[in-house]
Amino acid sequence: MENPASPIRPTDDDARRLARDLLTGARTAALATLTDSGFPNATRIAFLDLGGAGLTLVSSLSAHARALAADPRCALLVGDLPAKGDPLTGPRLSLRAVARPVPRDSADHDALLEHWLAAHPKAVLYAGFADFHFLRLEWRDASLNGGFGKAYELGAADLAPAARA
Repeated sequence: MENPASPIRPTDDDARRLARDLLTGARTAALATLTDSGFPNATRIAFLDLGGAGLTLVSSLSAHARALAADPRCALLVGDLPAKGDPLTGPRLSLRAVARPVPRDSADHDALLEHWLAAHPKAVLYAGFADFHFLRLEWRDASLNGGFGKAYELGAADLAPAARA
């Protein structure tokens, strides 16, 4: 029996550009974490692209923050649904990452907070609460679906701003 042709296209500059555009345009993402039962759990988070990594602000009281504290591996999905037509025709990017806490006393915390509040101004209401902290999302790799017949696998370097043509 013949092996079917792979649906994955070679990663090119257009794929890198689309992936970066999806990242820079995202203000929210679907986040999947592993629970202590071993089953995944998904939630929607506020998101910000840092250029080569992602950022989210979480409460340590949330199930996803507790799950990431126990196992920092996660996946995110970014990309908006098309305004009309088939939702599967819209581009989307599925990212695999490791979540790392950003300590409040770190050298870049204040700059990250300022950047975050510029993108998410309503977060000023809770960003200073003791249970809230930033997680830097370090990209491992990603799968890009640019629409029907446009599937790509990207490495972390493909997601960095310098990879943009």
